[in-house]
Amino acid sequence: MDESATSPAPRRGLKGIPRGVWALGFVSLLMDTSSELIHSLLPVFLVSVLGASALSVGVIEGVAEATAAIVKVFSGTLSDYLGKRKSLAVAGYGLAALTKPLFPLAGSVGWVFAARFVDRIGKGIRGAPRDALIGDIAPPALRGACYGLRQSLDTVGAFTGPLLGLLFMALLADNIHAVFWIAVAPAVLAVAVLVVAVEEPPATRERAGRVHAPIRARDVARMGAGYWLLTVVAAVLTMARFSEAFLVLRAQNLGMRLTWIPLVIVLMSIVYALSSYPAGVLSDRIDRKRVLLLGIVFLLAADFCLATARGVSFAMLGVALWGLHMGFSQGLLSTMVADAAPAALRGTAFGVYNLICGVTMLLASVLAGWLWGRFEPEATFAAGGGFAFVAALLLLALAGREAGGRRFR
Repeated sequence: MDESATSPAPRRGLKGIPRGVWALGFVSLLMDTSSELIHSLLPVFLVSVLGASALSVGVIEGVAEATAAIVKVFSGTLSDYLGKRKSLAVAGYGLAALTKPLFPLAGSVGWVFAARFVDRIGKGIRGAPRDALIGDIAPPALRGACYGLRQSLDTVGAFTGPLLGLLFMALLADNIHAVFWIAVAPAVLAVAVLVVAVEEPPATRERAGRVHAPIRARDVARMGAGYWLLTVVAAVLTMARFSEAFLVLRAQNLGMRLTWIPLVIVLMSIVYALSSYPAGVLSDRIDRKRVLLLGIVFLLAADFCLATARGVSFAMLGVALWGLHMGFSQGLLSTMVADAAPAALRGTAFGVYNLICGVTMLLASVLAGWLWGRFEPEATFAAGGGFAFVAALLLLALAGREAGGRRFR
């Protein structure tokens, strides 16, 4: 049973969402704006300014993302043990903010590698404790809306950063170093908002010490069958949702001019941002699995468009549908993890979940790239559709059974 099930019914709508959730959403928005402003220009900076190879770029990004996924497990468990999720979130966001000046100061590929490595450690430290903290703060009746709002604000940062990058590059005559310095400001502001506007719920501190650190097999078993079945569904779905880089490659493959290529991710991110909160609200009113199933249908439609497209317009419809899938799945899956996991193990649950999905994303992207090179672009999206169909079947099977003595909402 949810630890807050007996609390008074909160107000519906945006006004009912706690201040701490709003604050965490704006923290994500500011940090993502800073990070994406840098990352949208980083490949060009590495290759054109520092003389790196494409292989170096791939190694840097692969190691960085793998590091973040691994660290999330330990930070999530530590947040359960200490009962101080906010402190770990501050440490993670603070570490990421400290790395931002390293990018304009970098004089070699090694410096950039070190900056990205430490930045992703910061992401790994903050991710699971932050997601668990939202679950602690959110009223159960508004949990879907809370996770959806945070995801929406996070995604606003994901497309605001690249747009600001384009703007400042034009205003500053392509001075990448100056643009990188501008990215420092929103990162510092994100940490300040987190410190000032977010409070640790008393219940989180009271649960401190109930979980062993590091994680033990006994604690993993306590998360229950429902949690693990959900994680399997999410992993299969992640195999269907490989890197968005392939959306860009598909648009280019169909003849989109390089000047307009950034609009692929901008379109996807805008649709993602606009749909995440409504999807969360909907999941508070009907069975969450139905909403997730709708998200999988959007992914199947996106794969169909991208696989069969013969022109850019139809491919961009697929990109928009991909954004709808993201909006109807990512925040919702976080909500379902928070529902399924015991409150005392919420940080651990998010850590393990993020690790599994992170490793699966790496495998999915490698498979997508192999299919793209070995066969045709159509094969990549056809395979994605196949994995999405399997994920839908698993979700329907999950919907038909009791998991761990309680049902998902």
